Amino acid sequence: MFQSHPTALVALPLNQAQKERFLQAAPQVSFTFKDPGEVVASDLEDAEILIGRISPALCPRAVNARWFQAQAAGPDSYLKPGVLPSQVVLTSAVGAYGQAVSEHLLAMTLCLMKRLHTYRDSQHLHLWESQGQVSSLRGATVLVIGLGDIGDSYARLCAALGARVLGVRRTRTEVPDHMAGIFNPDHLDQVLPQADVVCLCLPHSSQTAGLMNADRLAKMKPGAILLNGGRGSAIQTDALIPLLESGHLKGVGLDVTDPEPLPPDHPLWDMPGALITPHVSGFFHLPQTLDHLIDLTLDNLDRYLSGKPLRNVMSR
Repeated sequence: MFQSHPTALVALPLNQAQKERFLQAAPQVSFTFKDPGEVVASDLEDAEILIGRISPALCPRAVNARWFQAQAAGPDSYLKPGVLPSQVVLTSAVGAYGQAVSEHLLAMTLCLMKRLHTYRDSQHLHLWESQGQVSSLRGATVLVIGLGDIGDSYARLCAALGARVLGVRRTRTEVPDHMAGIFNPDHLDQVLPQADVVCLCLPHSSQTAGLMNADRLAKMKPGAILLNGGRGSAIQTDALIPLLESGHLKGVGLDVTDPEPLPPDHPLWDMPGALITPHVSGFFHLPQTLDHLIDLTLDNLDRYLSGKPLRNVMSR
């Protein structure tokens, strides 16, 4: 049970209006607001509630904490043994990043389809020449692997542009209007060769690590595009090189890689069909993402203070 006047450490880059949202939503809570880079170990010692981005190295000092609302949709670093005291309930930020990451993935999709990345390369060389045929999402088959907030948001965007969208997810569900079918992971190898675009929106787990290995990558449709906006571990990175060199894959759009950061001497950097961004689709580069995170956090804060079940509880 929470204290009558709980204390909360909020480690988010908030402006004054955003801080006021917290103060007005829960006047009974004593808030301490800090930029994530300014948090020190002593800030955690008396806090019952932790919110935002806090260095895992400091978390063992949170001896009085009961709940930690993480900034990340996949807060893997806090799940390691010994990082958080055992009594702390960890909740993720699933639901805050769908807009930002799905729009980033859509931009990558269109960039690769229209060869804008190679035209940018030509621009740097001052070359005025055609790069050849392009493709379209209208009439294309898009396979989304992982239909959480991000995957479903991306599926909706592709469907709105005329794509036939298929999905892969572990749990059975009704097929929504914007999708043509949803399959169990056991059927991935059967649906994979149909896709013109394959988009991974998966968390890291023992089931997802190495999902797209060399054999499975080779099953992709010739000329297909592969995108990854989840975790880099889902793709065997080195297996991409021969498929890009041979032209079997038209391109890859990666906001995450394995390893991450991608080493400066890795050959993937120089593949003409590779479009790489340094894990920036989420975070707060899109300002609305922080507002989405605040919405989710304040809803969970109300639940916590009311003794109701929290959203996005992580299994520890």
